[in-house]
Amino acid sequence: MRNPLTLSLLSSAVLLAGLGLAGPLSAKQQTSAPIRFELKNIPFRLDSSQTAAKNVPETMAGGVAVFDYNGDGRPDIFFTNGADIATLKKSSPKYSNRLFRNDGNGVFTDVTAEAGLAGIGFDDGAAVGDYDNDGYPDLFVAGVHGNTLYHNNGDGTFTNVTKKAGLDKWNDPDFGPLWAVAAAWVDVNNDGLLDLFVVNYLQWTYSDQPKCVIETVAEYCHPRYYKGQPNQLFLNQGDGTFKDVSKEWGIRDHVGKGMGVGVADYDLDGKPDLFVTNDSEYAFLFHNLGNKFEEVAFQTNVALAEDAAFISGMGVDFRDVNNDGYPDIVYVALKSQTFPLYLNTGKGDFTEATAETGMRALSLPMAGFGPALYDFDNDGWKDLFVTRGHVTSVYPPGFKFAEPNTVFHNPGASGKWTAFTAEAGFTEATAARHRGCALGDFDGDGRVDIVVTSLDRDAEIWMNRSPNPGHWLDIALHGVKSNRDGIGARIKVVTKAGAQYNHQTSSVCYASSSLGPVHFGLGGDSKAIKVEITWPSGIVQTLNDVEADRIVKVTEPVPAPATAK
Repeated sequence: MRNPLTLSLLSSAVLLAGLGLAGPLSAKQQTSAPIRFELKNIPFRLDSSQTAAKNVPETMAGGVAVFDYNGDGRPDIFFTNGADIATLKKSSPKYSNRLFRNDGNGVFTDVTAEAGLAGIGFDDGAAVGDYDNDGYPDLFVAGVHGNTLYHNNGDGTFTNVTKKAGLDKWNDPDFGPLWAVAAAWVDVNNDGLLDLFVVNYLQWTYSDQPKCVIETVAEYCHPRYYKGQPNQLFLNQGDGTFKDVSKEWGIRDHVGKGMGVGVADYDLDGKPDLFVTNDSEYAFLFHNLGNKFEEVAFQTNVALAEDAAFISGMGVDFRDVNNDGYPDIVYVALKSQTFPLYLNTGKGDFTEATAETGMRALSLPMAGFGPALYDFDNDGWKDLFVTRGHVTSVYPPGFKFAEPNTVFHNPGASGKWTAFTAEAGFTEATAARHRGCALGDFDGDGRVDIVVTSLDRDAEIWMNRSPNPGHWLDIALHGVKSNRDGIGARIKVVTKAGAQYNHQTSSVCYASSSLGPVHFGLGGDSKAIKVEITWPSGIVQTLNDVEADRIVKVTEPVPAPATAK
């Protein structure tokens, strides 16, 4: 949230220069786009209780989750929502979290009340994962001074099990009340049970008076006015409870201002690693040693972006963008800060490719909150969708804080990324202060759709209407020795055009979560010659000659125990 508008000692002219007023996206901008979306409405409006005092949580809300909560094969949508900023309680129905059941063909029904998911406090983030391996995905909600774990009962309802699970201790003796923005389910020790990583932000307390003022105008403060907080790691004990091992695993020693977490095994050693974005601080890369994490951001060249300046690290995605088999990193920041793109060298570190891929020039005029790497036109290369919108809302008068979203088309093996905004359907009429995003195929047509939140505006569902999509293949995983969702499984798909890679994770965008089949675009190939799955357990499974344009359900094969002779 690096917000130059809060620097009260700077002149207005310097403030505007620092913001990088929006100009043309690219001299090579095309008049038509291979990726196109259609806006559909859904009756949810994010209310973060914005006040004249400009308390920071008001501008950081907006997580959303996509997951099939009732097992009918259709992805459903859950929205987090704010609360009364003074009390952090949902004192009005307008602050209710919302769950919408997908009835098919893009039609959704509000089932919040019957599901028991209205919520209690000021909620920011959502993370989906089946922590008890019962076949029904559970929901963790990250919030300001309080988190909630909801157990999916398998009958369309959820139960708040936060206290029973041991996740109700949010007042830290050293860092005060913890403010969680995001979280990720990840099996850090590969024992077949999903553990929980929680991203904490700032040490904040409510005030009815503005803390930062620019020329008599109240604005949201730069994060440097606040102290940071450490993240947390909770190990799944297998009995419905979790143990805080943040200190033992080396997480608590690193205090930041966390905004997002991406999960991937970047060095392919079979252990999931964690990349954490920080707001105007160094980023963290936690390398998994099996029984603890070591922080290696500087050694791996991902601590700072190419200008070696602190930027507003917001949401993140951690996936292979160039089909070389190694997960890469992309995250987003505010205007004049770029959207850094780090390519994995395959040698245990990364090289920044923001400038040479064209991403620097394209993103400098933009303020981003959430990125998602998905193949939207099914050509075999993951594209980048970004929710856009600034932190600030008032000063200077006339400045555009609301922005339309953008999709960046992946050029493949050669060329530079191309940004599509209006051409892809994201017109100026849809400009807003967008925040979270989650993804799924809402109408079952093989094209990945998107749901987006924004402050004090209706949520947006963007149905993928890309005009000439390629073939596709979705891999739905069922872990047996591994965790039930197969989170952490690496998948290689080979077609005549070559190989591509993805992995199962539900952590994506900003404060958001998407859990469903792992999606692959196949371009012009109507089948995959080979699908190779490396499960978290280490078991490698191979499928041959898999026909395209369908969801393939794959159960982890577990060798029968040896019998005594």
